[in-house]
Amino acid sequence: MAAPFSWIKPEPHGIYIPPADCWVDPSRAVDNALVTHGHADHARGGHGQTVATPETLAIMELRYRTGAEDDAGEIPHKAVPIEYGETIRLKGGVDATYIPAGHVLGSAQILLEHAGERVIVTGDYKRRADPTCPPFEVTACDIFITEATFGLPVFEHPPIEEEMRKLLDRLAAHPDRCVLVGAYALGKAQRVIAELRAAGHHQPIYLHGAMEKMCRLYEEHGVDLGELRLVADAKKGDLRGAIVISPPSALNDRWSRRLPEPITAMASGWMRVRQRARQRNVELPLVISDHADWSELTRTIREVDAQENWITHGREDALLRWCQLHQRRAKALALVGYEDEDD
Repeated sequence: MAAPFSWIKPEPHGIYIPPADCWVDPSRAVDNALVTHGHADHARGGHGQTVATPETLAIMELRYRTGAEDDAGEIPHKAVPIEYGETIRLKGGVDATYIPAGHVLGSAQILLEHAGERVIVTGDYKRRADPTCPPFEVTACDIFITEATFGLPVFEHPPIEEEMRKLLDRLAAHPDRCVLVGAYALGKAQRVIAELRAAGHHQPIYLHGAMEKMCRLYEEHGVDLGELRLVADAKKGDLRGAIVISPPSALNDRWSRRLPEPITAMASGWMRVRQRARQRNVELPLVISDHADWSELTRTIREVDAQENWITHGREDALLRWCQLHQRRAKALALVGYEDEDD
């Protein structure tokens, strides 16, 4: 008889499932990949086959050209779409079910079942409401493999309504200037726009050119972002009293000089750390994260109530210690290639 959970193995480059000969979120190209979401530290091109939600597959096609033809005119990559709540049977009698993770459009936890045992790989997740994606669903399992990006007690994200109010108040106080918000192109930018709409800001929002395709992809998948315009098509006067969304890398480069006295803002969970804001010359830090904060991480571990918790890609030590103090079995995984691309 095989040892418990011998069918799932954490390796430096991802979670390997030997009976199915597939990987979860591998950081290098493999023949068979199960992908939780489209950020570059979890998804990449070059796989032989990718199983993911339709939204994630569309994001991967846009970002990594996974549907590109080879020299023979064929598409070597096989995309296997799976809807939330749907189960797919893999080789070796392993079942995989995709469950909302609440991180970005298309993001999913993956429930793996084999030999009567249940393992969940969360990918990245958050517990806050987000108008751009379905909320995280707590699901019972035996092993819970959780992220820990903000796995320190200092990280307690404020309500997003407070951050939107800070942004709109600053805009109202400086009608002859614009507010330039640095936000990552996948997930953060669209969430900021949707939350601004929910807060009553219905004026056109202007985009750096690098943001347009992903915003249009969100709209194609039913996310209403209101009227969006490109900075490149606007006159300087049009941008006075407006909100502009750009990649963080554009906040202080030559591109921003065309804007009318921009107030520089940055939307990230890392804006809780003042030194990070100073390093980027951010005038208006907005603490907005698409990851669970400390309270959400510990709450989720309590609610899932797994036999064992495996902690990865983040501040593993503090969350591991919390588990030990609360009599919960846990261990930290040494996965590589997981960074903060999305926050």
